Amino acid sequence: MEPDPFRLAGRVALVTGGNGGLGLAIARGLAAAGARVWVTGRDERKNAAVASRDGLGALVCDVRDEAAVARTVGTVVESAGRLDVLVNNAGNYVAGPVLELTEDDWRAVLDTHLTGSFLCAKHAARAMVAQGSGKIINIGSIYALFGQPASVSYTTAKTGMVGLTRSLAVELAAHGVQVNALLPGWYDTELTRGARETEWGERIRHKTPAQRWGEPIDLVGPAVFLASSASDFVTGVALPVDGGYAVADRWLPE
Repeated sequence: MEPDPFRLAGRVALVTGGNGGLGLAIARGLAAAGARVWVTGRDERKNAAVASRDGLGALVCDVRDEAAVARTVGTVVESAGRLDVLVNNAGNYVAGPVLELTEDDWRAVLDTHLTGSFLCAKHAARAMVAQGSGKIINIGSIYALFGQPASVSYTTAKTGMVGLTRSLAVELAAHGVQVNALLPGWYDTELTRGARETEWGERIRHKTPAQRWGEPIDLVGPAVFLASSASDFVTGVALPVDGGYAVADRWLPE
């Protein structure tokens, strides 16, 4: 084993949807562990800010577009000579009762989370198989573990990502590529901050055994582990990172 199996020196990583929120936290964590990191996003201004502030590579990419995905992966491999870590984090969310959900709403979420993750994994895996090693980390959700009203497209997409993780893990293991998923619970990000401060947000905190919402840094350690050689014999796992929410069932604090 390496002297420090959690170090990522010499590794090259690509984080989709990495110009903000949980994706940016993961990208920064991988870079802090020694990796050379690129992020993708569709907002050129946010990409430029990340490149300037954090010193990360930043590329415009719509993960729903296979040609764009192929170009993005190709750019990273051409620039760095390899690709060791892919984090499939790009996502969106459309809420609403199933009786009111449009087909466009459905496709917008499925195409981004599930099809986008498949396309990125497909093209990244080509580089990884050729070099004989690699790590693919799919960012799912604890929604993959239970039903959630008014979230049918998101829940379906995240559940599908767990299936994608398991199938890719089995197919790619013999090539030295490990594929795992992280399932975040309720996290405090710029997108959820308003909800966190509501009565509903307080109920979520109350039902979480850790008695708090997650912070982006809480996802960084598990991501670095799955990106590192410390996880070389770990594949096909969907790991909740949720303060115990998913296993608590009807648990409530005393």
